[in-house]
Amino acid sequence: MDTTQESYLDLFPLDAIVYLTPDSENVLEDIDANKVYVLGGLVDESIHKKLTLQRAQEQALQTARLPIREYMVKSISSRNYYSETLAINQVFDVLSTYYMTQSWPAALKAGVSAGKGYVLPDAVK
Repeated sequence: MDTTQESYLDLFPLDAIVYLTPDSENVLEDIDANKVYVLGGLVDESIHKKLTLQRAQEQALQTARLPIREYMVKSISSRNYYSETLAINQVFDVLSTYYMTQSWPAALKAGVSAGKGYVLPDAVK
C-alpha cells in the first residue's frame, strides 16, 4: 500500500473513482479492478447526515453502497437500532473478504458487526 498527501482527484480519472457511501442509491454488486474505491472517513450517521454523498456529488463522482440490505436482515433486537454506516476498517474488511471469496454473505459477515442491527438471514433462526 502506498500513501500520499495528494488528492485522489489528482491521481485518478474521475470516471474510475467510486465513492462508497451508505447513502448512495447504487448498490455495489461487484468489485471492478479498473476502479478506485474511496472509503469515506467521515461520520455521517448522526451529526452530518449524507455528508459523504454530498461530497461525492459535488466532485461529480460515481457512488455506491455496500449491499447490506440486499443480503442481510434486521436482527430482532429490543434496541431497534439499525445502521448501514460502518467504520473504515469494517468497510475494508468487507471489500477485502469479498475480493477473496466473491461472496457478499461471507464478506458482510466478516465486516458488519451484530451491533449494527443487521445479520445474515441464517443467523435469525
